Amino acid sequence: MSYIDVINESKFFTSGESKVTANDQMTFNIEKGEFAVIVGPSGAGKTTVLNMLGGMDSADEGEVIIDGKNIAEFDTKQLTQYRRDDVGFIFQSYNLIPNLTAKENVDFAAEISPDALDSEKVLEDVGLGHRKENFPAQLSGGEQQRVAIARALAKKPKLLLCDEPTGALDFETGKKVLELLQFSKEQYGATVVVITHNQAIAPIADRVIEIADAKVRNMTINESPASVDSIEW
Repeated sequence: MSYIDVINESKFFTSGESKVTANDQMTFNIEKGEFAVIVGPSGAGKTTVLNMLGGMDSADEGEVIIDGKNIAEFDTKQLTQYRRDDVGFIFQSYNLIPNLTAKENVDFAAEISPDALDSEKVLEDVGLGHRKENFPAQLSGGEQQRVAIARALAKKPKLLLCDEPTGALDFETGKKVLELLQFSKEQYGATVVVITHNQAIAPIADRVIEIADAKVRNMTINESPASVDSIEW
């Protein structure tokens, strides 16, 4: 069994009198410690997959097995504990608290984790030790995204879920963020899953899962992932 096994997972939504299929019998797996990219066009069902993996929503059909447990069967309390203890989230919008410094933003997340890392050390790791007392408005977009990454890492998550983490950034800053995500896997042992529409990111992944029209269309394992420096978009 893999660290993540999604088996025939389906999710439906209602729009007026219509039933919309967001995920249609999706099946894929991700091994522990991998850097995986789930790629597909807008509306393909990627964010719904992220919501399933992160315990922010539950599948209507099928299984979502994480570390041997089918979280599709979890109740609200179990999902809350799973999100708190096991998962770190990084979004395209940084979602920093504006009246807290960089360090305080990281501390805020670390306080809810039973096995948190030192916030100052994590900020140093993402290259922002010298900016720890700055507020979000005093930081560039790339620096804010690095604070968001530090905040997620401070929880010491087993699973790091990233929704379009480079979407709001310029090319060079986006590459630095991808390098940090690879560092997260290597330094902290996290399993990293990046959701993106950007096919150019795929070569750096250990595993690429291609989604279109709510279905998994292809899954590829890269035996020799490319370096971040080698990709262009």
